[in-house]
Amino acid sequence: MATVGFKLPLLPGRGGGGGGGGGKVIRKSIPSSVLPICRLPISLFVSRFPRTTATHHRPSPPTPCSSISAPSAAEESAEEEELDPCAEVRYLDPNADAEGIREWEMDFCSRPILDDRGKKVWELVVCDRTLSLQYTRYFPNNVINSVTLKDAIASVADNLGLPFPDKIRFFRSQMQTIISRACNELGIKAVPSKRCISLLLWLEERYETVYTQHPGFQQGSKPLLALDNPFPMDLPDNLFGDKWAFVQLPFSAVKEELSSLETRYAFGGSLDLDLLGFEFDDKTLVPGLAVASSRAKPLAAWMNGLEVSSVEVDTSRGCLILSVGVSTRYIYATYKKNAATTQEAEAWEAAKKACGGLHFLAVQESLDSEDCVGFWLLLDLPPPPV
Repeated sequence: MATVGFKLPLLPGRGGGGGGGGGKVIRKSIPSSVLPICRLPISLFVSRFPRTTATHHRPSPPTPCSSISAPSAAEESAEEEELDPCAEVRYLDPNADAEGIREWEMDFCSRPILDDRGKKVWELVVCDRTLSLQYTRYFPNNVINSVTLKDAIASVADNLGLPFPDKIRFFRSQMQTIISRACNELGIKAVPSKRCISLLLWLEERYETVYTQHPGFQQGSKPLLALDNPFPMDLPDNLFGDKWAFVQLPFSAVKEELSSLETRYAFGGSLDLDLLGFEFDDKTLVPGLAVASSRAKPLAAWMNGLEVSSVEVDTSRGCLILSVGVSTRYIYATYKKNAATTQEAEAWEAAKKACGGLHFLAVQESLDSEDCVGFWLLLDLPPPPV
């Protein structure tokens, strides 16, 4: 990524209310050896971002039930009051298109629960991005291997009347060998990715409502397989762009970009905003990063296979970090550290926090372009408590 960045108040043609009138690019002609990213007064930059803190709500999965059909309101109320933390979940939304659930999210790991032998219990958790599919199953720690997992994945499909998915995403790098082997034997593509948003939020929900209520729960027990946060690497040559800019879009325009992902361009990644429960006014400005490249389509195509999960600023190093897959971090762009650029970078991170971690990455042919070649909606999430 080139080290020259320019301040862009709004992506061109994407003003508030979903129409035109977006801000113009503010920049000067400077040589590529110069490194500043700030072209507007810092106070103006800060004031253009939302000042109030916004939060998103964890999705509340339907009450676990032993059958595929949805429980009645009375049954659901009773089960909520008498939730059995030892029960396993078998749920498929009766209104869901079973044949259309082609991508699963899966975790296979130990839980902070001891069995009768005093050993940690393992659990398989499977869902789809809409939580129309929910499945959990406990295992003793002495049967953890790819054969067990393969049979368990097949059981999910058999029990709920589902076809095997095309892909299964998982976020623990330590389980890649077991998961990949089990999926390969079933003809399923295993995808290491932190874009398992629904799964991560459901695990947080289960920790609070299920695991802590289990008779074998061990308070203070640390996760057996903690998420990796490795030192960032140099960016591969094929991922370099020409210019980059901190940008922002009204929430209404973000939703428009998501709705046109499949019709206007083929590269990008969406999130289920309704499921995540974001409560923003349409004029709320969502921060993002715009990347311009003369080879925008090839760049977006390469990015599309990376499972991009987040962009963050490392002010101590004066760089932007791109997180992809489950444990890969790249130095995506750099800038010259000074008081002004540090303040701008911190303001961008503050804007992300104000939007509940929501941000985006847009790939364009130029920073003046009104169209994106690729658009990824991203979300900062803390690691799950298990």
